[in-house]
Amino acid sequence: MAKKTTKRMPKRREEYTYHGYTVEQLKSMSMEELLPIMPSSARRKILRGFTRDEENVRAKIAAGDSVRTHVRSMIILPEMIGKHVAIYSGKEFINIEIPVEGVFHYFGEFALTRKKVSHGSAGIGATRSSKYVPLK
Repeated sequence: MAKKTTKRMPKRREEYTYHGYTVEQLKSMSMEELLPIMPSSARRKILRGFTRDEENVRAKIAAGDSVRTHVRSMIILPEMIGKHVAIYSGKEFINIEIPVEGVFHYFGEFALTRKKVSHGSAGIGATRSSKYVPLK
């Protein structure tokens, strides 16, 4: 019996599309045209309306200013792609460039509030078997 060999396909370097629409098409769409292709949480948020703080952040990003914000609940809209924003993580501002893949995600997803825990090895006396380990 012959051995099957499978070649791994290289990762595609195509233009990013969201539900079949390119970034340029998404940027040219009005909010009413974007609603049917949005995820439900983003759609609900937009239909309920933005808060005053979210409107201010949106206006500053549209003006091209560098933005530092505490508003983690802001949805990333297509016109924000490629802009630089500093998002507060609860301790510090984290500078990000809004990625193409971040469309309709929240700002808070890019500025994590908790650090990753990496546990070290157990110390002397931490377990029953390590009680009797000589120090030197």
